[in-house]
Amino acid sequence: MTSQNNEFRIGVAGVLFASLVWGTTGTAAAFAPDVSAAAIGAAAMGLGGLLQAAIALRSIGRAVAELKRYWLLLVAGGVAVAIYPLAFYGSMRLAGVTIGTVVTIGSAPLLSALIEKLFDGAQLSKRWLFGALIGLAGMVLLCVAEGSHAESIATGNATLLGIALGLLGGLTYALYSWTARGLMLRGIRASAAMGATFGVGGLLLMPVLIMTGGPFLASWNNAAVGIYMATVPMFLGYIAFGMGLARIPASMATTITLLEPVVAAVLAVVIIGERLPALGWLGVALIIFCLVVITAPVKFRLPRLRTSAERI
Repeated sequence: MTSQNNEFRIGVAGVLFASLVWGTTGTAAAFAPDVSAAAIGAAAMGLGGLLQAAIALRSIGRAVAELKRYWLLLVAGGVAVAIYPLAFYGSMRLAGVTIGTVVTIGSAPLLSALIEKLFDGAQLSKRWLFGALIGLAGMVLLCVAEGSHAESIATGNATLLGIALGLLGGLTYALYSWTARGLMLRGIRASAAMGATFGVGGLLLMPVLIMTGGPFLASWNNAAVGIYMATVPMFLGYIAFGMGLARIPASMATTITLLEPVVAAVLAVVIIGERLPALGWLGVALIIFCLVVITAPVKFRLPRLRTSAERI
């Protein structure tokens, strides 16, 4: 029992670490304002994805035949991985760190359920519908709050475009999660499925990084931001999250990651000096509550200790 409890604690710690470092990405990107959102996203997910593929190279090599067989899932996931950071960081640059993070993370579970219904025939429960309504209400409040708070029409339009990009980020996040899970359900090890998916996405992002990444070389500050984004949130963060998923239920892991938008919002206010009207904070609270409603487990039993072969 002690060993099992230790595994559980390690799993929770891994997901907590991932959530904390993911929550720093928007604030870190703000320290390189002359680097475009496309360059930030390409460096973070592109280089981070290639690093993930590199450490999973042996597993990918053993699964080459299966990956070729299900190439459509792999390509779709890789394209989603490539689009996700461009939309996510673009959303934060236009609408602010708080709104960009909350809309992207808040919309992902809702869109994920719709993808599962469309492609897998999954049924949407009353609990999901209730949570979705709460989340949509929160996003509407965010839009209304920012629209009334905007100092000009141009600012308001930028915020709305940022929210739209956040929704695109949530869709692509949900899509590559679904395709990677689909590969795993077809017998491909998690390390190979994730490594191959992120590797394809990383390769697709390299031309974007080459075309837009010049400002990273303009100063040590910009270079430090790029290195941090690729190695800590995207590389170490996803490794820690995978370690957590091997030890605790996915429903609990998803619930713990609700810490990410909270961390992002707090850092944006304290460090960057962002200001969000009270109505906007109510929208943020509703979106986070929506995620709790959808993902929080009704019942939880301590998981059995998995063998090393079952882990990622």
